[in-house]
Amino acid sequence: QVHLVDSGGGLVQPGGSLRLSCAASGTIFSIDVMGWYRQASGKQRELVATITSGGSTFYVDSVKGRFTISRDNAKNTAYLQMNSLKPEDTAVYYCNLRRTVSRTLDYWGQGTQVTVSS
Repeated sequence: QVHLVDSGGGLVQPGGSLRLSCAASGTIFSIDVMGWYRQASGKQRELVATITSGGSTFYVDSVKGRFTISRDNAKNTAYLQMNSLKPEDTAVYYCNLRRTVSRTLDYWGQGTQVTVSS
């Protein structure tokens, strides 16, 4: 079993920065992909970024050049550095760990609120 705890959200002004953290406990495998999703009020949850254990990354177009995902495999922790934040980045951000073997398993953090407002 995998348990994820995400943290680091808060209130920030437009143009500001935040760093989210996701600490994973349990047995983590090299095949596990870690990532961040977000869900704004009244909208569906959407993918923001992912990272493999080897460091390969993916970003949704709306955050490219502003957000950076990273991962410390020794600490089983993933990070999301968010710069140049915009009001439309306001959402609950959820850490995700996806494991695909014979089937796909998704594990989720509890979510952390990010609010971008002046």
